[in-house]
Amino acid sequence: MKEFILIFRNSTNPHDNPSQEQLQERMNWMGGIAARNRLADKGNRLSAGNAKTIRAGNVVTDGPYTEIKEYISGYMIVKTATIEEAIELARNNPILKDGGNIEVRAILGPEEGDHRP
Repeated sequence: MKEFILIFRNSTNPHDNPSQEQLQERMNWMGGIAARNRLADKGNRLSAGNAKTIRAGNVVTDGPYTEIKEYISGYMIVKTATIEEAIELARNNPILKDGGNIEVRAILGPEEGDHRP
């Protein structure tokens, strides 16, 4: 099995907390992945307020913000045989109904190279 990180993004206010209904729906989705023994790390939500970005020249700015209109709100790590299986797990995440998106990336070990399609 390989590990893949699911990076959750949304375009809503990064300081908003999900509603109880949204939270329950997300927990049910994650529980389904755990029940299939595909959850490697449940991950966490990421702070938008307590964040800094360091750029070249030792420039430090507030927040994780860039010129984009999306915020990385959290992550989790799943274990599947292929990236296609990881994508299938991500497709049912409720964040997609709320206008969010999920980036799926393979986690590389020290001995692995980055294989580009």
